[in-house]
Amino acid sequence: MKVGERINDRYKLIREIGSGGMAKVFLAEDLILERQVAVKLMAYNFHDDEASIRRFKREALSTTELLHSNIVNVVDVGEDETPYIVMEYVEGYDLKEYIKAHHPIPYKKTVTFMTQILNAVEYAHRHNIIHRDLKPQNILIAHDETIKITDFGIAVALSENSITQTNSLLGSVHYISPEQARGSMATKQSDIYSLGILLYELLAGHVPFDGESPVSVALKHFQNDMPSLRKKDASLPQALENVVLKATAKEPEKRYQSVHAMKEDLMTALSPERAREPKFVPEDTVDDRTRILTPVTPPKVAKEAASTVKEESETSAKKKALNRSQSIKTNKRKKALVLIIIFLVIAVMSVLAFILTRPKEVQVPDLAGTTTEEAAAALETLNLSVGELVEQNHEEIEEGQIIRTSPAAESTLRETSEVDLYVSLGKTPVTVGEYEEEDFEESRAELAEIGFTVERENAHHPSIPEGRIISQSIDSGEEVIPSESIMVLTVSEGPEGHDLINLTGYSLEGVERYADDYNLSVTITREPHDSIPEGQVASQSPEAGSLVYNGSRISVVFSTGPEEPEIISFDRGITIEYIETQEDENTEGDETDFSEENGGPQPEEPADEPNHIEIYVSDAENSYDEIYREFDIYEDTMEIISFSVLEDETASYRVLRNDELIMEETGITPNN
Repeated sequence: MKVGERINDRYKLIREIGSGGMAKVFLAEDLILERQVAVKLMAYNFHDDEASIRRFKREALSTTELLHSNIVNVVDVGEDETPYIVMEYVEGYDLKEYIKAHHPIPYKKTVTFMTQILNAVEYAHRHNIIHRDLKPQNILIAHDETIKITDFGIAVALSENSITQTNSLLGSVHYISPEQARGSMATKQSDIYSLGILLYELLAGHVPFDGESPVSVALKHFQNDMPSLRKKDASLPQALENVVLKATAKEPEKRYQSVHAMKEDLMTALSPERAREPKFVPEDTVDDRTRILTPVTPPKVAKEAASTVKEESETSAKKKALNRSQSIKTNKRKKALVLIIIFLVIAVMSVLAFILTRPKEVQVPDLAGTTTEEAAAALETLNLSVGELVEQNHEEIEEGQIIRTSPAAESTLRETSEVDLYVSLGKTPVTVGEYEEEDFEESRAELAEIGFTVERENAHHPSIPEGRIISQSIDSGEEVIPSESIMVLTVSEGPEGHDLINLTGYSLEGVERYADDYNLSVTITREPHDSIPEGQVASQSPEAGSLVYNGSRISVVFSTGPEEPEIISFDRGITIEYIETQEDENTEGDETDFSEENGGPQPEEPADEPNHIEIYVSDAENSYDEIYREFDIYEDTMEIISFSVLEDETASYRVLRNDELIMEETGITPNN
């Protein structure tokens, strides 16, 4: 496959981001979910190996069960010209690059990184998945320094071909356990050994063993002692080196018995309480299969023996003593040669006996779908035995049948090995929830998603609102298999209703009696009404004939009688004109001369007479029949008249001066 091509018409290859002897890794675009992913393509030199391809797919699928923050999530597995797996894309770099760029790494950061790695492996081991190929190239570091481990379980898929893949093995052999180097199957203890080598490299900046070929490196793992870290870094706490030493013990039983135990030990390695901890040494470092041989006596021993003989026979001649010494040497050499031959014969016979009697290698059969009895019988025919029985729920495999085995089907084991069987408990039951008074549509969707078949029945209910659930056919708390269950939900249609009567003209007592009969709530208001007498219903809501239910609320308006008219008051200013009036007091025929010329008395100035004013008003409070106001004026006078009129009515006024009508206006309103 090349950059730009598409895998399964879904994953478009963008660029190559990694390669090895067994696979190439590309950054790709998921065209459906519109996100970047990493696609691992199996190398072409494995395409013709059907067993490797099957193992590759099976192991890849098994890792989709691993959902952990420190494990790269596998999202798809398939085949399109070549087998492939699709993983989440982690933007960053692998641990090998990080060590090269950042060494020396602080102890605390080393512990932090290693703790994340151990968390991931511990989680995988709990799911009975062994990594088999832990190395820095399979450990990714995101930019926020979150650790992500990839390729869980994939190594076993290509294990038969690994020894021939020089480049691939060269990358893995530096972290291989002694038992793997001898050809034994990988176990959880093998992962722990590789974790110890990883910790060594984080602390030292390089691997502990190196060589010109993968074979020479593999030999060092089970022949050479672990190089001392403290010789290179005297400040390294002994407790931290001890974690490396215990994890990389040659014999699996001398290592940590679980990843959890290694993590617990690592997390306290920098504590002051462990500052004076002695160096870890396995209690018994002698391999049960090793035999200590008596060394062959060298010529020096014979020489010493001859010297002793010479001292004991001082009277013998020099030549005789010399001959005797040579004879002793010859005898000793013959005995030594015999011993060497016997040893070689025994050694060759032991090796032949081991080769001829060692267990044969067999393949684990595919036992999925068989019963435990059938599986045990099939294993017995291969000289394998049943190990642990692990019960799990499974949505497809029936109860009592085998789901899978560990090691997986087609894995290679030696005879007499144990195979763990994962037995189906059947489909996973769920605990039914409480749905009464919940919304039907939301509950139906939730139950359908779980796998229930949902049926609906309708019924009236006086208090549960329409669309809410009244009851459920399967009680809450009960455990059932959803795909085999029918849940009947009875849904409320609300309370049963009736037609509202016409309450117009009803008294308050009558309305309350009707409301009690039908369990109605009543809201009462009061308003004036021109035709409905006070105290009777003038209007209602809802209107008569509407469908109402028990518990419904209605509104009625009682009449307060006709509405009192509104009186509007306003003022109007008027000016009343004054007119002069004089009374002539001279009598006719009076000839008295009051002129100044005549020197007689002068006449007085005539006095002003008042104008008598009467005002009449016609409005809501006054009528022309009565005087509104009465007074006298001696000059032009301004007067304010106050009017009161009903809405839409007018007022009038009249002004009389000395009983004479001088002013009158009608049709007066507040606005004119």
